[in-house]
Order: sequence, then C-alpha cells, then structure tokens
Amino acid sequence: MDVEIVGRLLSTLPEEDDHPYRTGPWRPQTTEWKADDLEVVEGEIPHDLDGVYLRNTENPVHPSLKNYHPFDGDGMIHVVGFRDGTAFYRNRMIRTDGYLAEMESGQALWAGLAENPKLSLREDGWGARGRMKDASSTDVVVHRGMALTSFYQCGDMYRLDPYSAETRGKEDFNGAFPFKWGVSAHPKVDDRTGEMLFFNYSKEAPYMHYGVVDKQNDLVHYVDVPLPGARLPHDMAFTENYAILNDFPLFWDEEALKQGHHAARFHRDMPSRFGVIPRRGQTSDIRWFEAEATYVLHFVNAYEEGDEIVIDGFFQGDPEPKDNGQGTKWERAFRFLALDRMQARLHRWRLNLVTGKVREQQLSDTITEFGMMNGDFQTDDYRYAYAATGKPGWFLFDGLVRHDLKTGSEEKYSFGDGVFGSETAVAPKIGGTAEDDAYLVTIISDMGADASYCVVFDAARVSDGPVCKLKLPERVSSGTHSTWAAGEELRRWRQDDDAASAVGL
Repeated sequence: MDVEIVGRLLSTLPEEDDHPYRTGPWRPQTTEWKADDLEVVEGEIPHDLDGVYLRNTENPVHPSLKNYHPFDGDGMIHVVGFRDGTAFYRNRMIRTDGYLAEMESGQALWAGLAENPKLSLREDGWGARGRMKDASSTDVVVHRGMALTSFYQCGDMYRLDPYSAETRGKEDFNGAFPFKWGVSAHPKVDDRTGEMLFFNYSKEAPYMHYGVVDKQNDLVHYVDVPLPGARLPHDMAFTENYAILNDFPLFWDEEALKQGHHAARFHRDMPSRFGVIPRRGQTSDIRWFEAEATYVLHFVNAYEEGDEIVIDGFFQGDPEPKDNGQGTKWERAFRFLALDRMQARLHRWRLNLVTGKVREQQLSDTITEFGMMNGDFQTDDYRYAYAATGKPGWFLFDGLVRHDLKTGSEEKYSFGDGVFGSETAVAPKIGGTAEDDAYLVTIISDMGADASYCVVFDAARVSDGPVCKLKLPERVSSGTHSTWAAGEELRRWRQDDDAASAVGL
C-alpha cells in the first residue's frame, strides 16, 4: 500500500472524552489520507468491480456548546475506488461554510440538534430549525459525474470530486438553487433520465417544496407542497412517473415550538400520509393517501404495478421509545437512534390510484434499516433489499441482511464481536444482467484490531462472507450514508492509466 498524509485537522476535542458517539467506533479522524494499491488481507479484488464507493461520516472537530448529538459532526467523505483489480482510498473533510468558520474561530459556533438554538454564538445558520451548522454530513449521491453531499435538516449541497473527495464548492443548479430553504438529504438520482429529484422543508408555510433538476443541471421544476404545519420528513421515493413525499406524525410539538423549543413528538392518533405527485406535476396534482401511524427514516424502492404504487421502507413500531430506565445514561439519552428501540422493520405500502385506498404489510420480522438495492432496478418490481442490523441499544451496524422480497427468505451475515459497519452500497458487476449480479461494498471498523477495512461481498451469497477485504490506512469513524457510482458514470475514469490519478471535473 502506497500511503501519503495530505492533511491534518487541528481538533479541540478533549483527550479524555467520554461521549460514546465521539469515542470508540465513533472516534473521529484528524488525518486526511491518500492511499493507493490498498493491501488485500483476504480474498481477491474482483476484476468486474468498477467504480467508486463513497461514504459520508459525522466527524466532529470541536466540542459542542453543551450537548453533542452524533448528527452534529462535520462531514467527512471516504472514497474507495476499484478498477482493473486494484483499489485506492481517499478521505477529506467537506469544506462547508460552517466548518471553515469554526476552524477559523477554533470552537463550535452553532447549537446542535440536542441544544437550544439560542445557545448559538452566531445569529445566522442553516437548517429547517434555524441557527444550525450545515455540516453536509448526512447523505452523498452522484449526479452528472459529481459527488453531492447534503444535510438532514436542509442546507446547501456541496460538490466533491468523486476521486479525491476534495470539495469543489457549492452546487447552484446553474444559478437556480433554492438557497433560502436549501435541499434535504436523500435527493434521488434517476440514472435512466439523468434527473435528480429533491425536497426541502421549513417552519414557514407551505412547509415543503419538491423539485426536479435535469441532466443539464437546470432546476426545471419546483413547486409548493402545502402541509398542515412544520414537519420532519427525512426521505422520499419515486417511480417511473411519480414522486412520493410524506407527512408522518412525528414532528415538533407545536406548543413547545411557540416557546422556541424543538421537541419532536410522535402523534399516535394521527395517520401517516403519502403525497403522490407526477414527476413534473403541480401543487394541485398532489394526492394524499392515509396509512397506519409510524415514522419512516428510509425507503428502499418504489414502483408502479397496475393501478397501484408500491413503496418499500422501514416502518417504525415505536418512533418515540420511552425511557425504560435500563442501560447506561448514554443508551437512555440516545434511545431514539437504536434500531431495536425504534422497532424498525421492512414494510410495504400499496397506494391505489383509482380507489384511494392503502394496503400495507410487514415484510420481515427482523429488525433492519438503511436498506440498499441494485440501482439498475430502481422503479422496477425488484427482488432484493440489502439492509443493516443494529447493535441493541446503540446506533451501530453489526451485520447485513439480504431480504428476498419474492420468497420472504433472508440471508444474514454478522460482522463479529466489536466490528461495526456502515451503509452497504450495491455495485452491479460489469456485464451483469440479473439483479444479484452485483457486489456489496462497505467499510467496517474492528475495535479489537483498531483498524478499518473495506469489504466486498457477492450480492448473491452474502452469508459466505467477504470475497475481498482491504486494509485502510486508519480506523474510520462510524457513519451514516453511502452510494456507489459505476466507472462509466464518472468523467475521465478510463482516460488515465491509473484510476486513482483521474481528475474529476
């Protein structure tokens, strides 16, 4: 492995830190690396694996003003690129406006998710809540050959080179970016049309917008999505002809909000609502469908079947778990992040466009979340969803599950004691035609070895374990979302003898 340090961060975090989401598997990195010819410690790098795995990570540099929440950490992008049986690694901090301002001041300037906005040292800020730092640390997608990162409570989108992970400035949609409201995490890229669909939300009426960016990067569609009040949507879905938005009954308590407090509450007596809009539809075209009360962090896929729209996602049986007095103070404080406490299970909703009725069913008894699928089969009647299992009581991924949606069977793999993963992207094999002619790519952190590895699974044989395991130069912090971009989607991928030397423009 050819390793070079390209940057170091001046962190002011305490040496004797005891916060579980800034230590252990969540220990942030302070070094930026350039590593070529990654060392293969198990198996062999498949020659039909071609492209880049990108993963976003919350990576705090400064202590919070009062109470740190793991979603407050600054964004760091990790890139593992594969070509011709070789692999390289890069990691870089996302140079957001907030990150640069705090690095200059040497301290946190904005209150985080678990803090009162009034604690912020600056009056400005980002996010649906306001007076927050846009860390751009939640999601990452690739549109038009450029990596784009985003923030879960809306903010700017940052352009990153998909090879080097270097920040290339803010996305502006050719001058039409909605900077006032920003864009929420989880925009959806439709590789068949080249479009990117997105939403944003706010405490101001109409409380949500929906937009479409075309393959020329022009904002060609942007409409109001009126809601009854301020909401906290996190994801969306889409089919060939429709976008599916949502209004779930987990949102800021309205009375508390009047006092300036942002306390999320689950309103069990209210239905879940799905808003269906033609992909270039107007506000008047939106149709709302009511379903059982829940909250959904993430959807896997949606498609059209006859008169119905089929949507798969993770139904939460308990979106607001009560403090049961069990576990450490940290487990109790962050119980809202544990998959087992939220009772997250794969679920299916069927929205009938003729009758207006909704049918729904639980697809699995297994607690999973952060589902991924083969992007070549988006908006199709697909078969496989690949999801993460969680360590009980914690926001940590300890294994994988392959859900077979046709037979109901499941194939599981555990990372092992003290080993934690991240969201697993699906990488179609070169020349593959079947849905599971693909690889699963993820980064794991082994606490016992104090090391991180990029592991590759055959998507058709998950329980066999990794077909390849590559050592990374440093242990990587736990994180949230990832994506895969095939080499053919990237600029200059085949114009250089060495993929690691390619320059994303």
